[in-house]
Amino acid sequence: MIICIVGPTGVGKTALSIALAKKYHGIIINNDAMQIYKGLNIGTAKIKEEEKENIPHLLFDIAEVTTNYTVYDYQKDARKIIEENKDKNLIFVGGTGLYLKAALYNYVFKEDKTKENYEDLSNEELYALALKKDPQMPIHQNNRQRLIRFLNKELSPKEECYPLYPTIYIGLTAPRDILYERINKRVEAMFEEGLIDEVKTFRPYFANSKALNTAIGYKEVYSYLKGDITLDECQDLIKKNSRHYAKRQYTFFNNQLPITWFNVDFANFNNTIKEVENYISKISG
Repeated sequence: MIICIVGPTGVGKTALSIALAKKYHGIIINNDAMQIYKGLNIGTAKIKEEEKENIPHLLFDIAEVTTNYTVYDYQKDARKIIEENKDKNLIFVGGTGLYLKAALYNYVFKEDKTKENYEDLSNEELYALALKKDPQMPIHQNNRQRLIRFLNKELSPKEECYPLYPTIYIGLTAPRDILYERINKRVEAMFEEGLIDEVKTFRPYFANSKALNTAIGYKEVYSYLKGDITLDECQDLIKKNSRHYAKRQYTFFNNQLPITWFNVDFANFNNTIKEVENYISKISG
């Protein structure tokens, strides 16, 4: 059985994954693009060793920050784990929807022979072209590099994209005001836990690390360390970028994957766990 737990940051995915792994004697597989990297702990809210409860956790801490670990790399690694553990229950957990779809669907990567740099187009024009190519394209308008890569990729026709494995998709959600409050508090907690010191250890690598320059929390703190913004501006920017990322996550999940959503009971998370377990029991027979 394959179970996928998705949702925005701060909604309880990690806690649910532990509960389900204990119940179904499962293996947890990371589906967060930034938790792939070694040392990116506080800023990615990576699970701590003492929280794993002796449950196997795979695809965490497998790449150096100077490595360009791609969605294609994830596809290969995740499918290898699936093939090697056909007799076990696997629980994917994380918020990177594209990685999940690449692993579990017949997602094909084909590069066009001719590359365009689109240097004469604005971000708005690139975004419009990308939406014309795929109206459900989840890339943010200001992410110029990703938009260009997307425009240079040959997409497989939608009718050819189908799931490769029977999978149960669980989504955790909450009202927007509650979710945003939790995101804000999480950011504040990261600073209390030592996010600035964590980012300082990576200062020599920013020039050659796509991951560090992409990861929310790390790029903003680096700007603060360079003196480009104040500490308050840094924290506010991380909160804002995290909220915007949550919106993009919802857009992808709702349009690309067959998610069944559960409203989280933060006052008693066991109620949410029980609701999800009952749902899994019902549909898995």
